[in-house]
Amino acid sequence: MTTATAAAPTMTQTWQTLCTRADLVAHSGVAAWIETAEGTAQVALFYLPGHATELYAVDHRDPFSGANVIARGIVGDARGEPVVASPLYKQHFRLHDGQCLEDETVRLRTWPLRLEGDEVQILA
Repeated sequence: MTTATAAAPTMTQTWQTLCTRADLVAHSGVAAWIETAEGTAQVALFYLPGHATELYAVDHRDPFSGANVIARGIVGDARGEPVVASPLYKQHFRLHDGQCLEDETVRLRTWPLRLEGDEVQILA
């Protein structure tokens, strides 16, 4: 895996390769490191084959516990949208925008992902 460099306000964002499709687990999460404008971050990558959007990237850090566990959460559906439930305190986060369903003041950061051939790329 390579790291992706996120853009500072004066930098141009580019697509960076994180891993390959074979590194992903269908209907589950895996964790990866990236560089962001704020410093390094752990992201949770989710691969949902067969959905309109198949790839999602959200913060791996659970804002309620402070632990890096979101990639280990249970993927499901809430109100018709794909979500991940934190494995510690069970809050649900929408994968498309990181919004916590139980607390509207809490949101995980998100990043765009795409498949380029077999490479998983993040816009950072």
